[in-house]
Amino acid sequence: MSDMDKVRKVIADGRAVLGIEFGSTRIKAVLIGEEHEIIATGIHDWENRLENGIWTYSREEIIGGLKAVYSNLSDAVMSAYGIRISKLAAMGISAMMHGYLALDDKREFLAPFKTWRNTTTQLAASELTRKLHFNIPQRWSIAHLYNEILNKEEHLARIDYLTTLDGFIHYLLTGEKVLGIGSASGMFPIDSEKKDYDEERLAWFEELAAQKGFDKKLRSILPKVLVAGEMGGHLTQEGARILDEAGYLEPGCVLAPPEGDAGTGMVATNAVREKSGNVSAGTSIFSMIVLEHPFKSIHEEVDLVTTPDGKAVGMIHCNNCSSDINAWVSVFRQYSELMGMGVDTESLYQKLFDEALNGAKDCGGVMSYNLFSGEPILGISEGRPLLMRSPKADFSLANLMRSILYSAFATLKIGNDILKNQEQVEIDSIVAHGGLFKTKGVAQSILAAALNVPVTVLETGAEGGPWGMAILASYMIEKSEGESLADYLERAIFTGCKRFTVNPDKDDVLGFERYTNQYLNALAAEKEAGRFS
Repeated sequence: MSDMDKVRKVIADGRAVLGIEFGSTRIKAVLIGEEHEIIATGIHDWENRLENGIWTYSREEIIGGLKAVYSNLSDAVMSAYGIRISKLAAMGISAMMHGYLALDDKREFLAPFKTWRNTTTQLAASELTRKLHFNIPQRWSIAHLYNEILNKEEHLARIDYLTTLDGFIHYLLTGEKVLGIGSASGMFPIDSEKKDYDEERLAWFEELAAQKGFDKKLRSILPKVLVAGEMGGHLTQEGARILDEAGYLEPGCVLAPPEGDAGTGMVATNAVREKSGNVSAGTSIFSMIVLEHPFKSIHEEVDLVTTPDGKAVGMIHCNNCSSDINAWVSVFRQYSELMGMGVDTESLYQKLFDEALNGAKDCGGVMSYNLFSGEPILGISEGRPLLMRSPKADFSLANLMRSILYSAFATLKIGNDILKNQEQVEIDSIVAHGGLFKTKGVAQSILAAALNVPVTVLETGAEGGPWGMAILASYMIEKSEGESLADYLERAIFTGCKRFTVNPDKDDVLGFERYTNQYLNALAAEKEAGRFS
């Protein structure tokens, strides 16, 4: 039997596993076979909108995006293997974490969905951080809920369910109000020993909210917390029709607990053991470091979240990463077209990234801020992309590109310096994934310099979150009794995986340190730029 016939039989027999992830600019579906290899993908591009000061996607866009990405996957399977997907062994839904998604008892939105990108809850987040003795970032669901309570929003009395984007889609497909613990840790503080919401802090919040006129029990509207390996429900008949309007897909397959993109990124990079970590780079960028010890202090720059199996994680989340890079590449593409030089986009990224390595280690006096939106770590509520240089700067293409790439990692470095310098967190190595690392060695070496640790890119890393979600679904149905997620990944997924590691270069590390000092020194200019509209 040929390899093609073997894959066709896996699909026909319903032994394939599906992972779907809703990113900020792209929804991606990945279908994997019994060796966990990718056998088909589906893609649907979308973009959040700024409406009335809120970064959002509509309910129709979310459901439409789900249908579109599955349809694209189904067509890809038909084109490659000549069959339609009728059954699945398992599947899972992942999405960008955090935000505010409040539903009534008919599963309708009570307010616009607020994504992680919104930085409008400063007062609420600060008060909760003080009252709960736990850092509550602005983008967390509980910060948004408390902000609505402070604003006395009318819809609060009708909340039946408060969830995340992945939790909402999972609810549509299964009817189950559940959430993976990693995603739940972006809603409310988690007790990593009990693998559930922190009961003491739930009581504190309810008392505080009741004083403001909100009398619902928080647990009654939050999703039930599940850990990796537990079953999150079954695909219902209604869910199957939502997913596959063409009607080929049968209901009944099991779903893993829905997870946030941070958790699926950790799985996709085999970074779920203590002292391991990963960096996920896209529209936003974040690092996840699995902790050995509790923190000594509260740090508003650091989220305390969990792995998909509930281990405590120090998360540095930065709202801005690749958007400014993409904007500059677009300008250079327009220039090449103006001059009659047709250059494909992939080659343009390759050449510009490679040229960045020819720049001065500290970018030669060229400074870039990549802030399209607010950046809480820097204390900036409204971002403005900004380029500046000293009169004596060496304003070359190489220094410009190096500065633009440095700016993608600068805020991440500032946050991780807190972990290393104030909490003595040890990091053995970082695994990086995301489109930024497709140009071999460039962004990888700059990240190694920023964090001063070895950075590895795995052969599977480019597939990122949707593949990680499919792996979590596979773990649910394949794990041996008592087998941990970390042990399963080592045994079944990453044995023999090809990897490429870059160690930090001493001169690069010193150059990035000088750049960061200048970045912080000139930050007042970026803050003032927020007045520009």
